[in-house]
Amino acid sequence: MICRKSKIQVTDPPIAVGARGRPVPQLPRFIPYAAILVFGAGCVVSLRHDLTLLSLEPLLRAWDVVLLATSLSLLNYLLRILRWRSYLRALGHPLPHRFVVFTYLAGFAYTLSPGKVGEMVRARYYLPLGVKLSDVAGAFFAERLMDLIVMVVLAALLFTAEARYTHAIVVAAALAALALAVAAFAPWTALLPRVRNHEWIPAILRTPTVALLSALDSTRPLLRPGILAWGFAAGLAAWGFEGLGLRLLGGIYPAAHLDVSTAVGIYGVAVLVGGLSLLPGGLGSTEAVMTALLAGHGYPLGTALLVTLACRLVTLWFAVCLGWMAVAILGRQSMAPVT
Repeated sequence: MICRKSKIQVTDPPIAVGARGRPVPQLPRFIPYAAILVFGAGCVVSLRHDLTLLSLEPLLRAWDVVLLATSLSLLNYLLRILRWRSYLRALGHPLPHRFVVFTYLAGFAYTLSPGKVGEMVRARYYLPLGVKLSDVAGAFFAERLMDLIVMVVLAALLFTAEARYTHAIVVAAALAALALAVAAFAPWTALLPRVRNHEWIPAILRTPTVALLSALDSTRPLLRPGILAWGFAAGLAAWGFEGLGLRLLGGIYPAAHLDVSTAVGIYGVAVLVGGLSLLPGGLGSTEAVMTALLAGHGYPLGTALLVTLACRLVTLWFAVCLGWMAVAILGRQSMAPVT
């Protein structure tokens, strides 16, 4: 393979048309973000008294701790990039590491989308290289599947301090192992035509089931036991690093003490709820759950909110900033390999 610079032409997405060939009106892109802004402003107004009692001084004094938590987020991104590159390689697309780094980070610019589906924008950089959309979607689906299983495992750590929850932790671990085994060994290819052709299955159930089986079938190369185990281990370490970052930020305020497993568990529960809520980036739901759990573990409500916002700043918003930087770099110069 010979690599040289080339310009990638990206066309605008097609305009949706209705049954009669007329363009379907689309909502302006700014509306979801305006809704988020209004929601955030409402929260600020409702909490204005508590916010006046918050002090940023401890965070500013502990800038080195904030920097360390940010570094842990970088380790999260690095591991996920390595996992993404291994997925593309398994699908027959061995792309240069630098190109994969920037294209993966570019997806973070659109992470404020329901279920993070906006990260599929990475496909625009791969399609001109002959990488099929189904392959990008397959890698994305495998990534989301692994992250979901990982978050269930991390969320179970929240209960490690309580002996009565031992059985729940064992059950969570067993379910994670079962999910990995089913993904690896189930005959998705054989099941797909059977479900599609069985008219006795109600359409309301058959359509989403066929879509899920199609995704699993196209992701088949990524569901082999070896790469499945690597994807799970990488995700466990990656998201565990960000949970450790929450522990560091919580340690700035001595009002309460969080051990590592509890902090990682709180982070796992909050991110899991945020992801399942399908709100853009889990905004609102993730913060609410994280703040409530921190408050339940001894932090005053105002302090819990401040720790939560600091955590989201060095995780979600740091990723969004890196994403737009990557988009700008990819737009100004081409790093795409050409055979």
